[in-house]
Amino acid sequence: MKLTDEEKAMLAGEMGAAKQWALDHQVKVGGMFDAADLVPVSQAHMMADPESLGEAGGDFLEDMVAKGARVAIPMITDPRGVDLNHYRPLGQSEEMATLERRMIAACEKMGILMTNTCVNYQTIMPPVLGDHVAFGDTGVVIYSNSICGARSNFEGGPSALAAGLTGRTPRYGLHLDGNRQATRRFVVREQPKELTDWGVLGALVGKLAGSYWAVPVIEGLEVVPTSDEAKHMGAAMASFGSTPLFHMAGITPEAQTLADVGGDKLPAEEITKADLDALRAGFGGKGDKIDVVVFAAPQLSIVEMQDLATLCAGKTFKSAVIVCTSPQVYPDATRMGLIDTIESTGAKVLEGTCFYNQYAREIGEANGWTRLLSNSAKIVNIISGYGYTPALASMEKCVASAVAGEIV
Repeated sequence: MKLTDEEKAMLAGEMGAAKQWALDHQVKVGGMFDAADLVPVSQAHMMADPESLGEAGGDFLEDMVAKGARVAIPMITDPRGVDLNHYRPLGQSEEMATLERRMIAACEKMGILMTNTCVNYQTIMPPVLGDHVAFGDTGVVIYSNSICGARSNFEGGPSALAAGLTGRTPRYGLHLDGNRQATRRFVVREQPKELTDWGVLGALVGKLAGSYWAVPVIEGLEVVPTSDEAKHMGAAMASFGSTPLFHMAGITPEAQTLADVGGDKLPAEEITKADLDALRAGFGGKGDKIDVVVFAAPQLSIVEMQDLATLCAGKTFKSAVIVCTSPQVYPDATRMGLIDTIESTGAKVLEGTCFYNQYAREIGEANGWTRLLSNSAKIVNIISGYGYTPALASMEKCVASAVAGEIV
């Protein structure tokens, strides 16, 4: 790889052991992907929850602190694994909380901003068209690439940290123009109407695309999705297809026309109501009992919190209900009375975590939860791996089902 004088100095250890590790890591990653050089990035976002990292990850972060690590650019974090205000009632252990505290302390000493959110593009500092960033969470990456027009690969935890320390990342994958052209063309014949519909559409496109290197372009949409709808669509697509970028003709910034991304040269593949119904049919049915209803993955925006509170008003839930939102949304939702309204049903609102990466298997075992209902197409795709039987329904039906204790 071609390195600048400053990068050569980092690699030689002239700027400290932490940056030397980071640059060496990036040269190795870049070499694997035939990157010609490194590209400056404006911000980094790291997954560093204790379930993902474990004790070894905690030791690694503390070793970085001991080496004098200090981030060079704004660096933020994905949801945590433990809400330290509510972990005992969930059945999380003191060992989990202790590891969480160790990781928070290490990150803070490196100058990392503990934003603890997967919706940073809605709450912190949305990237802009052409902005090179180094983001970790798959939902964050696909939204930033597709809706904002920024440029990021899926960065693993160590790679995101390395980018934070050096202010750079290897220039490969979606940092290159040629890899952002469409490779599959989908024509939508059934219009999505609410959040879960957008999630199901994203899930099906991701499943059909089926590759990190595939770039779907979607046409036939008669409505422009809201930020929340695009959020659910992208998160589901990334979950079902490992997809980091998609275009919507006439909507997303790099595809004002189909030809802008080469879609006019691709064969069209139709997505019909029957296709979407077939995907839904794999996730629960009317009358199925439920143990827990989850609103998470992605964390809820203030608009989703308002919608949920409106549906919750005056209700009492038979099923456990968990709601995950960001530390940026939580205070506003508290000030507006939305948290009180939601929790008056018996639900619990968690701040700065997400259900699936907060030891979902262990809290399921602690609470006797196996049958899970959510309006998130992403989480129903993930959660069976944690021992759950997932079902999918709209937010409205999720609330009604929580009241009934079964899918209505």
